Amino acid sequence: MSSGEYRYIPPKPPVWFNIAWLAGFGAIIGLATAQGNFSLFLPYLIAGAVIFGLVAFVVPLLTENRALAGFGTALLFLVLGWQVFSFAYGVLMAFVGYFMGRMSLWLSSGNYRLNQPPYATSGEVLWFYAFRTICGLIFLFLITPIIILIPLSFNQEPYFSFTPGMLALDSEAYSLRWYWDILKNGMAAPEAIEGWWADMWSNAQWVRSIKNSFWIGIWATLLSTALGTLAAIGLSRSEMPYRRGIMALLISPMIVPLVITASGLFYFFSDIGLAKTYVGLILAHAALGTPFVIITVTATLVSFDQSLVRAAANMGAGPVQTFFKVQMPLILPGVISGGLFAFITSFDEVVVVLQLADVKQRTIPRQMFSGIREQISPTILAVATILVIISIALLTAVELLRRRSERMRGITPT
Repeated sequence: MSSGEYRYIPPKPPVWFNIAWLAGFGAIIGLATAQGNFSLFLPYLIAGAVIFGLVAFVVPLLTENRALAGFGTALLFLVLGWQVFSFAYGVLMAFVGYFMGRMSLWLSSGNYRLNQPPYATSGEVLWFYAFRTICGLIFLFLITPIIILIPLSFNQEPYFSFTPGMLALDSEAYSLRWYWDILKNGMAAPEAIEGWWADMWSNAQWVRSIKNSFWIGIWATLLSTALGTLAAIGLSRSEMPYRRGIMALLISPMIVPLVITASGLFYFFSDIGLAKTYVGLILAHAALGTPFVIITVTATLVSFDQSLVRAAANMGAGPVQTFFKVQMPLILPGVISGGLFAFITSFDEVVVVLQLADVKQRTIPRQMFSGIREQISPTILAVATILVIISIALLTAVELLRRRSERMRGITPT
């Protein structure tokens, strides 16, 4: 540290402050462990508060190394959870213990004030972390169904609940049988898979649904990307009349309830002979995906330098050549992002498919809907897991393209 440089050292809070916060977390963990059994609420609440309170008191006395505190507490909670409940619960508590071990040192040292100004009051510091905790709980609430769904798709048994073997992390309780069902293309089920849940695959409906989803999604994406990009470029021109009204009309499929849109498309396509056809579904999904392309490309064009278009015109380039040589390279990340959003919209859409699709045009969401209503099978969980992975991959690509677009436009440093 150079002479004259000041480093803020936060004051250490009293011991009871650390103990109170971790005891409160322990009480919440105890209530969650009771799993709705009211007779166990009070004993588990007290036990959780006492255990976590002891951790908050003992850990700062033993070490000041946060990594050592985290791993030591994780090992302690792993052993306790394993011996009292199950190995799976012990593994889960090991993650909680690692976090609590590090948190005990973080609170006891006063480092929670380092990212706050020295003059911040206790109430301001409390709200700073309370706000982030609330946001984290909302995110956890939204992501929990997906977290639960993924391990259930590897269940050996045809159940929609965790078996005792799964909770004990028994390798024999997990299987890829439901993923095998998706890939086997109507072949006879393995000998280990018998009963009604194997009969449903005799018509290879899942394989056809997967092909339909990609086939319809790709063509709908190409069409919506082309139309949305052209519309966004036209709406970005200052001389375009009635821009706001046209924009509101073009993005109306995002605002109008999907049931109304699907019903209108069904009656319109029935009159012109496109209902129950691939062309009708592609056009319908293109109409739903075009607004996403328009919004994404329009946002990219906000920072586009229109003088480049005028410079290209002065050099003798025509509108088409200017578009492909000047505009398109600069707005390409936005175009691809809009196309990915359009593909996700088509890939996950089920309401329009319910009204416009025949048996031959069934997509994955439509097949899942039928499976839930007619023949419940954990294969639905396997398909849902695959869809989640595809959606995460596409959204990751969208985020990478967004960052690349910002770097190209100079919004963020390279």
